[in-house]
Parts: sequence; C-alpha cells; structure tokens
Amino acid sequence: MAHVITDSNFKELVLSSDKPVLVDFWAVWCGPCRMIAPIVEELAKEYDGKAVIGKLDVDNNPNTAMEYGIRSIPTLLVFKGGEVVDKIVGAVSKSAILAKLEPHMA
Repeated sequence: MAHVITDSNFKELVLSSDKPVLVDFWAVWCGPCRMIAPIVEELAKEYDGKAVIGKLDVDNNPNTAMEYGIRSIPTLLVFKGGEVVDKIVGAVSKSAILAKLEPHMA
C-alpha cells in the first residue's frame, strides 16, 4: 500500500529517504487523481523495498503542496536524495510514470 504522506512526516519519509521517492499530490474530489490511484497502489506493491511510493492529500496538507508549487493535481514528483528530480502533471499511464521513476532507481 502507498505510504500516506503528510506535512508532518514529509521530511522523514521523502527528504530523508535513501531510496527514490514518488509522491502523488492528490485530493478526494479530483477525478483524474482517482484514475491514477490504482496505478500508484500497483507501483507501491511492485517497488516495495526499492522505492518509497506515497500519496499526499493537498487539502489536508497544504503546506507541502504550497512549498513545491503544486497548482494542478494530480502532480507526481520524483525525489532522490531529498531533491525533486522529475515531475509529472496530469493523469498518465503506468508506463509514463515508470519512464520518470526508473532512471532514478540505480
């Protein structure tokens, strides 16, 4: 299952991770977010132990969303070493997400 990322655990789960991290910025009312939610859950299972896959609800965690300039959702950010290394905006296919995540798995 994807990690639940919040304003309070963001530093611990994302910025301090020694693995690549994919964060899905989403909201309950967002249709495209619901479309990619099953893909994010699949990736969480498939990459368990190899990468951190998490979801951050922008309505409940506005500080982190604001800090990273999230203006439209879904937005997926890929972090490595505490830095944003890639970004996806909008509902995309699993292969499109993997194309952004895979290069940072080494």
